[in-house]
Amino acid sequence: MSTSQTVVVTPTTDRRDRDTRRGPRLSSLRRWVSPVAIIATWQVLSTTGVLAEDTLAAPTTIFAGAVELARTGELQSATLVSLQRVGLGFVIGASVALVLAVVAGLSRIGDDAVDPPMQMLRTLPHFGLIPLFILWMGIGEAPKLALIAMGVCFPLYLNTVAGIRSVEAKMHEAARSMGLSWSQRLRHVVLPSALPQVLVGLRQALGIAWLSLIVAETISAGDGLGYLINRAREFSQTDVIVVGLAVYSLLGLLTDAIVRLLERKALTWRA
Repeated sequence: MSTSQTVVVTPTTDRRDRDTRRGPRLSSLRRWVSPVAIIATWQVLSTTGVLAEDTLAAPTTIFAGAVELARTGELQSATLVSLQRVGLGFVIGASVALVLAVVAGLSRIGDDAVDPPMQMLRTLPHFGLIPLFILWMGIGEAPKLALIAMGVCFPLYLNTVAGIRSVEAKMHEAARSMGLSWSQRLRHVVLPSALPQVLVGLRQALGIAWLSLIVAETISAGDGLGYLINRAREFSQTDVIVVGLAVYSLLGLLTDAIVRLLERKALTWRA
């Protein structure tokens, strides 16, 4: 004997479903209220003269400045140069960090050899090394890349080491009992287990990379967003300064969003 059930959709149930779908949309819209209110207040203060133009340009002036910089191609050129710098510096710093983290995380001898100097260097404010970098490398691209690489290296190193050491001993024992070689254990056991912590370090490292780039480009650069900002400062062009800072911010948010997307794709097994 089989029984069948009939599901009756009442108006109340249908209304509840619509409210549930509407909830996330309303929440997303609410997050835009305060930024729009801040920009509107900023525009009103600038229009009424409370905020002087040489102190902080109005949002409409900043937008017009951004359009003009984009029209001449200057903004795109400066952004591309900055992206190249931060990308190359990040690759250098991340490569060094990952290699040292694997050595320190998987070997007690490696930990004794690598971790003490890394901890000593980590406590140094790497922006304070700029004069030394300039003396050693001149004022070309090398000191900028070194500054970015140092900023990237330490958070990624610390998080990767912590991720490697968080692998349970039972996982290592199971891998040995299955006859996995050292490289196979590294690939199939250690790296997947450490990946969540590595991605956290990656997000932190990218944030510091952009911060390091801003400092590097405002000290000695003949191109890039920092050069654009420095030149605007000399002529009191607050609209161009804000445009440059806004591009820095947007690039930082974009790279963070890429890492978060990578995190969702790479860690689907956690769900």
